[in-house]
Amino acid sequence: MMDTLQSYLEGSWRAGRDEGVPVADAVTGQLVARVSSEGLDLAAAVAYARHTGLAALGELTFPQRAAALKAVAQTLQERRQELYDLSARAGATRRDAAVDVDGGIGTALVYASLARKNLPDHTLIVEDDPIPLGKGGTFAGRHLLTTPRGIALEINAFNFPVWGMLEKLAPALLAGVPTIVKPATPTAYIAAHAVRIIADALPPGAIQLVAGRIPGLFDLLGGQDHIGFTGSAATAARLRSDPAVTRRSARFNAEADSLNCSVLGPDAIPGQPEFDLFADALVTEMTVKAGQKCTAIRRAFVPVQLIDAVSEAVEARLARVVVGAPGVPGVTMGALVGLAQRDDVRAAVARLAAAGSIVWGDPAKVEVVGADAERGAFLSPLLLRADDTGRTEPHEVEAFGPVSTLLPYRDLEQLHELIARGEGSLAGSVVSHDRDFVRQVVLGAAAYHGRILVLDRDSAGESTGHGTPMPQLVHGGPGRAGGGEEEAGLRAVYAHLQRTAIQGHPATLDTIISKE
Repeated sequence: MMDTLQSYLEGSWRAGRDEGVPVADAVTGQLVARVSSEGLDLAAAVAYARHTGLAALGELTFPQRAAALKAVAQTLQERRQELYDLSARAGATRRDAAVDVDGGIGTALVYASLARKNLPDHTLIVEDDPIPLGKGGTFAGRHLLTTPRGIALEINAFNFPVWGMLEKLAPALLAGVPTIVKPATPTAYIAAHAVRIIADALPPGAIQLVAGRIPGLFDLLGGQDHIGFTGSAATAARLRSDPAVTRRSARFNAEADSLNCSVLGPDAIPGQPEFDLFADALVTEMTVKAGQKCTAIRRAFVPVQLIDAVSEAVEARLARVVVGAPGVPGVTMGALVGLAQRDDVRAAVARLAAAGSIVWGDPAKVEVVGADAERGAFLSPLLLRADDTGRTEPHEVEAFGPVSTLLPYRDLEQLHELIARGEGSLAGSVVSHDRDFVRQVVLGAAAYHGRILVLDRDSAGESTGHGTPMPQLVHGGPGRAGGGEEEAGLRAVYAHLQRTAIQGHPATLDTIISKE
């Protein structure tokens, strides 16, 4: 398909000067691209964003920026098949690719609509009416939101090269902040192609992309800049300790991996709709994108009296999963992103199995349709069970693949204690038709979650599912999940703006905020 992957900097495509890191097709093992940023002038890219990008975006009002974002989404919509085809090389089935590509397009359209309907025909936002600060009416204060004189650096994970990029680009673009995208190496070729598609729909300097490492770039960032990170908790902690954040106060937002949970209520016995909804949701979260989602269910909490029945139901559903090459008829789960990722998942599963047992699947082998099981990064769905919930492994080890662990609970008190041991999650869910039980679970678990889905027979028809963040709602979570927030509608736009209090005569304040 390609050899050296080019970066998009200062309005042109440029290749690194060395051989770079080889990226293999997740299905066939063949070379897809080499990724390198060696020799690229990242300082010049930052300067280009701060001058050309800021100036071009600064000329646009919020509705005009919304129109540019809508054009981005429409352009991607017209050429999304190209991204589906590339995603298949990363092991994604058509369903998986739709989650990433269509999800990203939908997110961009939601942001464009919110901005068009709710933001002023201006380049700044006035948050409030004049606040009297004196008795005579000649001194007052107001709050303004204006565009910082910096850039947005987005560092993305491998599992969502399109959606992960667009969810960060959208609010930054609306805020008038130019973006430099640093995609994860294993799927950088997908993100780069998306940028090729949309670059001409954006003002000059609004978006740039670095394929490869970004040495020294953090040294160029400071208090006017915004860093958005998605990836592992360990990497988030390292980036958060960089002087760009700790000394120069660059804004930093992290969305990290987490041990997300789903809870089955005691009322959801076999034969009740909620029992099947729980089993279906668990298998979906295990198999979509081969479980490579930061919101996937890693801990499935089940009443102790129901765990055998739940295990049998989930095993029956997993038996119908067909692993193989994306696009081959009948295949329902593709490959992991690469062999290194498969090795990581196998190592994590070994640690989890030491605390319990594997009740479905074999980490060492899997039947594959339409591909070679060893050349491709294929792995069986793996369901584990840990009856000794006091063990640390289920609450500390994440296998970032098609893996989930069943854990029994006796009562609400124990359930709350077990949920808290995850130390912060992006997403949780409660599957029950007992609203009092749901209330107690949600209120007890909310402090540890960025989002909690309640699923029952009444909401199932319209539910977007446990693992799907919605752009209108906050996405993030406390503790291990990174401690950050993104999406959440216009809140994410405001997070890219500078809030400033201005004080003076009310007439002077009116002059300052006027459009002229």
